[in-house]
Amino acid sequence: MPGRGGGYPGTVILGIDTSLGTAVAAIARDGEVLADEQSGNPLGHAEVIGDLLLRATAGAPAPTHVAIGMGPGPFTGLRVGIATARVYALGRGVPVVPVPSHDGIALGVLLSDALTGGETGRFAVVTDARRKEFAYSIYEGIDDDGLPVRSSDAQLSPRDDLDARLDAAGARRYDATTVSAAMIALAAARALDAGRTLADAEPLYLRSPDVVAAHAPKRVS
Repeated sequence: MPGRGGGYPGTVILGIDTSLGTAVAAIARDGEVLADEQSGNPLGHAEVIGDLLLRATAGAPAPTHVAIGMGPGPFTGLRVGIATARVYALGRGVPVVPVPSHDGIALGVLLSDALTGGETGRFAVVTDARRKEFAYSIYEGIDDDGLPVRSSDAQLSPRDDLDARLDAAGARRYDATTVSAAMIALAAARALDAGRTLADAEPLYLRSPDVVAAHAPKRVS
């Protein structure tokens, strides 16, 4: 994986993302992948994340930062990863670095294009939002800090309308079925080197949870 140089010897970033499947990775600050574990199952995040975390950290130095994929993603799955990352960081006494999950996907696309001489220019990262909808974010390329240039934050679109929206925006379509935790960590590493913040602490939920508290307690007879 291409690095960006940069200092901070000994820095190890743990990346966690559960916006699609479940992924955990550890990288050095220069981008060297130390561990990369993932499950492509879009469900069962809580059942697998502990094992993936143990495997990713078993052979790597102790993380100095934890990068969290903040979505967009479904409420239940996304909060499993975010809660795990925050608890792990709290237990280790290390800072968290929030990263939009689509930024991690976009960074992987841009690095692949750079290595293969593939198509560049405006493109849209597209992920399945279920319920006959897609989530998408539009990117313009890569900047001097080695980070994707996001020109449109994540939005929801009905499946049948998406291609027309992307055509109007002049963006080629890139459908993603997984998010690389290594790319989440690499985006965090480059943001740290540049002194930038990629996302705030609020998760990018696709929609509100289906189950909400009742407006008034039920009467018990």
